[in-house]
Amino acid sequence: MRLKSCSLFGKILSAAVVLFAVAITAAGAASAQKIRPRPCDLYASSTPCVAAFSTTRALYRAYTGPLYQVTRQSDKTDTNIGLLPDGYANAAAQDTFCSGTSCTITKLYDQSPNHNDLTPAPAGGAAHGPGPDGYDIPAVANALPATVAGHKVYGVSISPGMGYRNDSPKQTAVNGEPEGVYMVTSALDLNKRCCFDFGNAEANNLDNKAGHMDAINIMCHGNPCSPDAGLDMEDGIYGHLKVPAGTTFVTDMGSSDGQHTYAIYQGNAQSGTLTTTGIIPLPNGYQPMRQEGAIILGIGGDNSNWATGYFFEGVMTRGMPNAHAMEAVQRNIVAARYAGQLKP
Repeated sequence: MRLKSCSLFGKILSAAVVLFAVAITAAGAASAQKIRPRPCDLYASSTPCVAAFSTTRALYRAYTGPLYQVTRQSDKTDTNIGLLPDGYANAAAQDTFCSGTSCTITKLYDQSPNHNDLTPAPAGGAAHGPGPDGYDIPAVANALPATVAGHKVYGVSISPGMGYRNDSPKQTAVNGEPEGVYMVTSALDLNKRCCFDFGNAEANNLDNKAGHMDAINIMCHGNPCSPDAGLDMEDGIYGHLKVPAGTTFVTDMGSSDGQHTYAIYQGNAQSGTLTTTGIIPLPNGYQPMRQEGAIILGIGGDNSNWATGYFFEGVMTRGMPNAHAMEAVQRNIVAARYAGQLKP
């Protein structure tokens, strides 16, 4: 009789475990269903992302991998910072790992299927970095706290001597192919130095002259600082769409057909729509473009590493996104609810 009771209890317990597992799976699926489309979902039908980076959130609805890697200075170990169930960065994991010491961001993971991850940039024709063998140094991991969708997150705060690069990525535009690029950045803590860029650059870390880059740029002009957004196409930044000084979170976007035309878009990443240059001719000497496909963040194509700036998310696309696609992504960025008092 006792054996039968034990057997019956075991069956009841097993059934309870199965029901609990089903409930957990259903809850996870329900949570995933609540995640709205993200920028790369919006671009996917006509101009898919070929690279997508963020330290704040998933840029694909279905992405569940790591966002970035931090390295702890006390023992030189590293860990990956991933996502909460709703697709936003798990900053608490960073805080726990880095407690009592300092950490740097040593890798930005590409969320696209291409895995075009970014790591500290090597020396270039314009500058060596202060790191070993002339490499640029990584950003301090907790230097740029903010919130997105009510969650604590960290952005990437670039100072002179810092920068990231991938000289051999997959699927990025080369030799006059069309492409688009955007980043969520800030009009705060900018300087007049070259170059706070994100996007397409030379594969050999040298200035290979006009048309060999296609990277979105933000920097100061004049005194006091009057920031603007433009495309760094090498040996020239073009577009110069004014960004209101003091804007805490900024959306900067660029697109080009690689042959004859390009456009710049910019907006407040917390509200409103985009302003744009409209589609305008590429400058003389840049028709067609001659992009080489490397990816840079926070530096110029020849490792000009003297700029300051903030980065929260950004993507590169294959194909030239139109104004409707850019506005859809802007609405998605605004809906993410970036917030915080960033240091000026």
